[in-house]
Amino acid sequence: MPAFRQVGEKQLPNPVLYMAWSPKRDLIALVNTAGELLLHRLANFQRVWNLPPSENTGKEITSLAWRPDGKILAFSLGDTKQVVLCDAEKAEILHLFTVDYPVSCMHWMEVQSDSSVSSSFTDSEDESNRFLPKLPILPKSYSSTSKIFSEEKSDEVTNLLGDVRLNILVVGGQSGFVELYAYGLYKIATLNTITGVCRSLCLSGDLKSLSIITEVRSPEDNAEIHYVQLDTGLLSSCLPELTRMARKFTHISTLIQYLRLSLTCMCEAWEDILMQMDLRLTKFVQEKNTNTQVQDEFLELLLWGHASPELQALLMNQLTVKGLKMLGQSIESSYSSIQKLVISHLQSGSEALLYYLSEVKGMALWKQKFQPLGLDPTAIEDAITAVGSFTLKASELLQVIDKSMKNFKAFFRWLYVAMLRMSEDHVPPELNKMTQRDLAFVADFLSEHFSANEELFDRKGKYFNVERVGQYLKDEDEDLVSPPNMDGNHWVTFVQQSTHLKESPLLFPTYPQKSLHFVKRMMESTIDICLQKPAGVIGGSVKQAVRLPLYSVSKSSEDTPRLFELPSLWNDKNAAMHYIVFCMQEISPSKIYILRRATDPNRSVPNGLVAIDLNTPLNTTIDDEAPVAESVDRSYSCLDARLYDDETLTVVLQGQDSDDNRLRLLAQLPLGSALRCEEGFTWDPSLRLDQQSEGIPAQGLTWGNQSRDLENMKAQFVAVNGIRKVACVLSSNLRHIRVFEMDVEDEEDEERPDDSQDISSDQDGLEETQANRGATGADGDKKAEASGETGEESGVALEQTSASDTL
Repeated sequence: MPAFRQVGEKQLPNPVLYMAWSPKRDLIALVNTAGELLLHRLANFQRVWNLPPSENTGKEITSLAWRPDGKILAFSLGDTKQVVLCDAEKAEILHLFTVDYPVSCMHWMEVQSDSSVSSSFTDSEDESNRFLPKLPILPKSYSSTSKIFSEEKSDEVTNLLGDVRLNILVVGGQSGFVELYAYGLYKIATLNTITGVCRSLCLSGDLKSLSIITEVRSPEDNAEIHYVQLDTGLLSSCLPELTRMARKFTHISTLIQYLRLSLTCMCEAWEDILMQMDLRLTKFVQEKNTNTQVQDEFLELLLWGHASPELQALLMNQLTVKGLKMLGQSIESSYSSIQKLVISHLQSGSEALLYYLSEVKGMALWKQKFQPLGLDPTAIEDAITAVGSFTLKASELLQVIDKSMKNFKAFFRWLYVAMLRMSEDHVPPELNKMTQRDLAFVADFLSEHFSANEELFDRKGKYFNVERVGQYLKDEDEDLVSPPNMDGNHWVTFVQQSTHLKESPLLFPTYPQKSLHFVKRMMESTIDICLQKPAGVIGGSVKQAVRLPLYSVSKSSEDTPRLFELPSLWNDKNAAMHYIVFCMQEISPSKIYILRRATDPNRSVPNGLVAIDLNTPLNTTIDDEAPVAESVDRSYSCLDARLYDDETLTVVLQGQDSDDNRLRLLAQLPLGSALRCEEGFTWDPSLRLDQQSEGIPAQGLTWGNQSRDLENMKAQFVAVNGIRKVACVLSSNLRHIRVFEMDVEDEEDEERPDDSQDISSDQDGLEETQANRGATGADGDKKAEASGETGEESGVALEQTSASDTL
């Protein structure tokens, strides 16, 4: 009986570029050449959801990384230079950020548990929850398709932090580009000490070092693979302070996103209705043939009850009595919505921003603890001042809204009565009476909103701006068309006349000529400067501890995709070790090399390099009932290798004999005996490893019955998850996939491999039939292309099932 149980098999329509198992669930994420991100579950390799490429994000996915808790999946986009965080349960984009270079590799790790640190920060978070109310959810009546955060997810924005324990997303790319993001959101380090293109990353759980596999160009212009270990001791020594700072700054980053989305909802509540009114009256002014001003014509109607033929045609034909009534109600509703958004969202978000920035300022003043991390009290004070100015501008907008609502109500009520009289309809008695106060509101409205200012015409292309609230929501650098009139404001007069208060740093500066959007952008840039300083300081503290040139890349494989290729990295948290697994096919095709480095760069590892010789006869445990397929005299070469756990290596092997060159084998290699090798190796740092490989100690391994022939499959790559005890094997044409449960008990009624394959094909056909009846998935009715090894065709599953059962 085979050692591993096959539980699924698929022929995919598009070649797979990346695959990664969820660390906590039986889910595997795949990226194909069509730019799709797919999530499959273990059972029968059933698809959970499909995220097609998007014009707003990008179409060229270049790497994958799971958050350690398995709830969020990060992927990078090469064409737009972005990193996207996706909800693994709902396939929704939660957050994205832009980077300077296309990302070629990512690694998301979680810091080793520290009970003292966790308990202290739990208390801290409880304090913030006590002082700050929960941010209200944005209204669902407004959509924001152009933004990453939709209104339904606004409450999830503040929950992206997840567990209290620190987790860090490491991204790397071309030109030695490496950045570290706390919780996948806040950049805590930018590294500039690496040369070459990053191909693989692994940050140790104790934060003492970062392992990087880079591809560099030699003086002879040959591609070489190097291993680099960076000393990140500052992160480790300042872990409590780093965690506290990262959580505060991550809250600040998400609050800025929340304010940005709130302002977007305000703009949508305004522009659809009020801009129509603005455009209608502007068109009337521009097409008017008389020499009289619009303001004069409305004043004449107000005072004498007579309207010009042009004004009467505009009112009766374009607006109509019914349309004016509906427009007035819509404008009043829109005003109320904007007012509620300012009070409940902008002001609440600004208060929370001030709270967290004030906490960060207090941390920055504790120079002994936080100055090494780059916290600058002056920059944080500037950010607090900018948030205060934004709050004042929001309060100013509230006053403008209140005044405009009164003027608009009076204006529409008067105009409604005037239009009823023009149409000779009955005027209700309650509307027929107009007080002197109502007349003053209408006169104020006409004088403030209608103007023949030629300078305004030259700049805006129209004679007036009928909507005073809308000017605050326009994303422009120009001054307000109708700034607030501060004449007669006792507080402004008092401050201007006071020598000390006029220049006092205790007062937040106001920008009466600028819009709310302008002040918001100024606030964001100031906070951004505050957030970026620690990344530069922490990045500058990271130094290169060791650089080891491994081998030269052959010309034949230089142009092939590098997504699955070795070396692979692994962090043994228990032993505080970095593992680097690689092969040198041109030098010794039948050997697998394991390089070990301590996570502490100052600690040496005896016998840190060992080779596993696959030519050594294998001690295969023969079971009479279930004989092992491989023989003891076969010679193998390694096609792919991944650490299954700290002492087990999962490999895909190929038979080297002329008769067996099509043989593919999936095996588990126990590394205990090889890692205990006492024979040392003296490394000459002036030479590459492949130039001195003869002296590397080699060990043979016995894997018993922990292997399985991969029949009818030209297997090439493997992805494993030792926690969930699963593996996924991919063929060389990147289309044929088999999924295995690795550690299973022997069962007498286990289905044969052929039966399993038949069941998989039947399942494919069933899913295709269901899709043809009503599914409208991204693949349509497209069928999978036939694999070269099997010559069979199977339908592509279009049904997207909910992930809630698995998640």
